Amino acid sequence: MASGAVKHDYHILPPSPWPFVGSAAATVLAIGAVIWMKGGVFGLEKGTWWVFALGLLGIIYTMIGWWGDIIKEGNAGDHTPVVSIGLRYGMILFIASEVMFFVAWFWMFFEMVLFHEHRTLSAYEEVKTAWAQWPPAGVETVSAWRLPLVNTLTLLLSGTTVTWAHHAIIQNDRKGAKLALILTIALGLLFSAIQFYEYAHINHEHLFYSEAAANSGLYGSTFFLATGFHGAHVIIGTIFLIVCLIRLMRGAFTPERHFGFEAAAWYWHFVDVVWLFLFAFVYVVFG
Repeated sequence: MASGAVKHDYHILPPSPWPFVGSAAATVLAIGAVIWMKGGVFGLEKGTWWVFALGLLGIIYTMIGWWGDIIKEGNAGDHTPVVSIGLRYGMILFIASEVMFFVAWFWMFFEMVLFHEHRTLSAYEEVKTAWAQWPPAGVETVSAWRLPLVNTLTLLLSGTTVTWAHHAIIQNDRKGAKLALILTIALGLLFSAIQFYEYAHINHEHLFYSEAAANSGLYGSTFFLATGFHGAHVIIGTIFLIVCLIRLMRGAFTPERHFGFEAAAWYWHFVDVVWLFLFAFVYVVFG
């Protein structure tokens, strides 16, 4: 009966296919990446890229559908003050989980950096030689004061422009918000382009995998894991900001209601801070 309906501030979500679709697409993406780089899965050869592409399309489809549903909920008025608080807590917990990922990586990195000499207790002479110093013998690292420094300045500048966009939205300066957001997106794309260039010009034999450096592959693995995952976060954040720009140009976001952009700004600042730690310790202090 309508008169007996429960009235509350919570928005009860209808059944959604996106968690399942997104998980399936991510699984296909991961398997496709292994096939593309290594091969040997399901009889497919190395260099087979279509499985990875299929998973990527599934991820993009999930992003469009899931984000679209959330935007529709907000436009329909389902994001009450209580629901908005839940969205904020959810975003905070998501960023906290991302922080813990990088904490785990830094734990591993510092363990290798600070206690590498203990590996010289190995019975193998080549292992002793490789780990007698950090970076391991035979490893020539990337200079911090070239492309990594440029990327650091790029991200720091993007942090100021995204803050500019946020304050412009609060002041209802839509023109300024659009300009600042476009600049932030451009800087994010520039960062990704520079990192791609850096990766493309790292010489496999010259940098991390010299045959004279036994176990030096650990250094290369930690380097590419940290900078590569951070680069993926930059790409995700850039896509997030592009969605916000499209919404802004379609009339979304008011000084009172703009959490979609605020969440993107939080994520972008998180990406900035992580890079500062990576630059300081991977490239400068222990590079």
